[in-house]
Parts: sequence; structure tokens; C-alpha cells
Amino acid sequence: MTSPQLLFTMIRVLCCFTLLWSPIPLASNRPWAWTILELLIAVIFSLHLLCVYLGRSPWFTGRWHYWSLLPFMLVLLVLGAQLWSPFIWLSTVDPNQTEILWFKTLFYALFAWLITGYFRTDRELKLLCYVVVASGVFQATYGSILNLQGIEISPIFGVIEGNRARGSFVYQNHFANYLALALALGLGLLMAELSSRAMQWNWRTISRTLLESLLSTKILLRLALIIMVVGLVLSRSRMGNAAFFTALLVISLYAIWFYKNKPALLKPLVISIFVFDMIAIGSIFGIEKLQQRYEDTSFASETRDEVVLDSLPILHDAPWFGHGGGSFYTVFPAYQPGHYHGFYDHAHNEYLQFAIELGLPVTLMLGVWLLWLLWLNLKTMRVKQNKLSRGIAFGCSVAIVHMLIHNLVDFNLQAPANAVLFITVLCLSGIVFSRQDVKVSGSAPA
Repeated sequence: MTSPQLLFTMIRVLCCFTLLWSPIPLASNRPWAWTILELLIAVIFSLHLLCVYLGRSPWFTGRWHYWSLLPFMLVLLVLGAQLWSPFIWLSTVDPNQTEILWFKTLFYALFAWLITGYFRTDRELKLLCYVVVASGVFQATYGSILNLQGIEISPIFGVIEGNRARGSFVYQNHFANYLALALALGLGLLMAELSSRAMQWNWRTISRTLLESLLSTKILLRLALIIMVVGLVLSRSRMGNAAFFTALLVISLYAIWFYKNKPALLKPLVISIFVFDMIAIGSIFGIEKLQQRYEDTSFASETRDEVVLDSLPILHDAPWFGHGGGSFYTVFPAYQPGHYHGFYDHAHNEYLQFAIELGLPVTLMLGVWLLWLLWLNLKTMRVKQNKLSRGIAFGCSVAIVHMLIHNLVDFNLQAPANAVLFITVLCLSGIVFSRQDVKVSGSAPA
């Protein structure tokens, strides 16, 4: 292997390691943990700069590459203005938290730069997606074992486990969100592995198909999906489960009608996930407890909806440029009434928190960008020839729709591990749409 090829391989391996590592230290949602994550991304990007300096890699690999970074630049620009603007109406109310968010956004942008530039071929994209699936399986296995054994304190970080699986996460809903994103990409990989040839539905054909599946990677992928579904159910996350299965149903219905050369086993696969995974497997691992949580839910016992309502005046007071990145927990106590107690450092609605901190215009532009990427995925499923591109687009569509729903009641992007994984999903959305249908050759960025 030549020196440039070794550098490219190191960059890709370290990017994959970053995805594996980020959820392990409490979802990297502690100052020491996100500092390690930022240092890791800085090391990888330094290797990229070395490749550029040696003339072995371009700054950008194509038009999509720099277009994908514009939303990050927009957020960095707004956060920078809040930090250093001489105008009171634009300045942040909490410079320390805004500075922390500025650095987080910067390193998120650098990671997106690396993913978009160094993962283009079928082999590279499969590696990236399999690493995400492996991370999801590890988290689901670890969380499920602790939950089923009734361990009250996690053995590594000493987190209180309670009666809900949470893996190495502190907050079980972040754990559920992470598993849903990994599940979505796993489904995309499985879709890419399925044959598009029409099947003759007789016992001989079915037996041969089952035998071939047992001797291929498809059975391992299917087992990985089952393990992650078990972890998702054990998280007891109401919206995490509802959002994922709703997203899967919506995108599957679209795929049944519009997927190009759709796999013969598309419908059986989707049905098996709802019937076998959700109902049969879920009943073994306590889906009735999740159902009980749905039934016990009431607006009288929930305060998250009141937090959203009480946060609206905050937005009204600074709708254009926000109060400053990361400032929600600083400004909310002044608006919090006394009829419910508790310290809320997030709005339990990602859209509202973005608008409060960054302003409505930036939030709307980011929303349009997200919907545009969803549209690109839907178009990829409809027109692209490459099976892997169509499969990954299916998984990314499920992930984006899931996130759009789940973020209505939670703050998933505030956990760096979830943010890094979702940024990877968004990068994959653009990559599979922008790359050529034929396999890209060579190990250097194309």
C-alpha cells in the first residue's frame, strides 16, 4: 500500500472509530467527553490537511461537497455574530455556552467534511454503514443486558439505570433515538442486499431463498435489526418507538410504489419487522410495559408540554437572532412559572430550542435544508440504478422522518453522539444522490 493510500485508509478508519466511540462515554454529552471527541476529529482533519498539502487529495471532491457545508457555515456565522457583535440586540445572553456550541458546530462541520470527502465508493459506504450498525448492536446488547438483569447502577460510569434500557447513554430517549438511526441504516443495507428478481412463490423457490439467506450476510443483518429492536423496546421511549415505526411505515409505502427495481422481498421484510420484531419479539421483552406507558400518558402528569408553552414568550422576545446559542437553560428560569418544579436545560422540542437560541430565520433555513435532503433520498430511490445507493437512501429517509417526528418532544441533537450520527446520515443522503451510478474506482477521494 502506497503512502497516500495509507493516509486515506487511516482517515476512513478513524472516522469509523469516531462513530463507534462517540456514544460510549455517556453519548459524549459531558465536557470531558465532547473534548475528546473534538480532539479526535481534529486529528483526523489534520491528516486530511496533510493529504491536501502533499497534493494527494483536493480540498473539495465536488460541488455537493461544499454545498453540504453551507448550513454549518451559516450556524457558525450566526454564533460568531452573537459572540462578538457590538450590538446588544444581537449579542448572546450566555457567552460561555455560545462559545461551547460554536466549537461543537465547527467540529461537526469538519466531520461532515471528512465523511463527504472520503466515503464515495460502494466499499467505503458499506464500511461506514456496517460500523453504524455494529455500534447500534453493541449499544442495544449492553443496554438490554443491564436492563434484563435488573442492574440498578451501570458498571462503568455509575449511571442510574432504573427500569429502562439506556446503553451507555444517560438519557434513555437519546439511546432510543440513536438505535432508531442505526436501525434505519441497517434496513437500508438489507434493502441493498435483497434481489430485485421476481420470485416464483412455491416451496422449492422459498426453501432455496431461505437457504441462500442463511449462508449470506443478510441473516447477520437481520439478526442485528432484531437486537436493536429489542433495545428500542426496552428503552420504553414512547416517541422513540412511535417515531421509528411511523417513519418506517411511511417510507415503506413510498418504496412499494416508487422504488426503482424494488426488491421482491420488500413487502415481506416490512411485514416481518412489524409482526415479528415489534409484536412477537417485543412481547417477549416487555412491549406491554411500553404500551402501558402510552396508556398512562396524560397532559396532566406531563410537564414537557408546559415547558414548550412557557418557552414561547422567550421566542417572542428575540425572534430574529435568538438569545444566543446554548442559552436556553440560562433564560428559561425567568419565564418558568411556579406551578411545576424541576430544572429544564432544554425545551423538549428541538425546533423551538433552535429558534430561541439562533432565531426563526436560521431555524427555517435549516428546516428547508433537511426537507431538501429528504427529497433527494426519495428521488434517489426512484431514479438511481445503483442498488446500494437506493438502499442507503431508503435508510436515510427513515432516519430523517424519524428525527423530524422525535424532535417534536425531545432534544436529540443536543447529545453529540446523536448529532454526529445524524450528520453522517445527512452526508450519506447527499453522497448517494450526487455520485455516479457506476462504482467509483480507486482509494483516493473521487
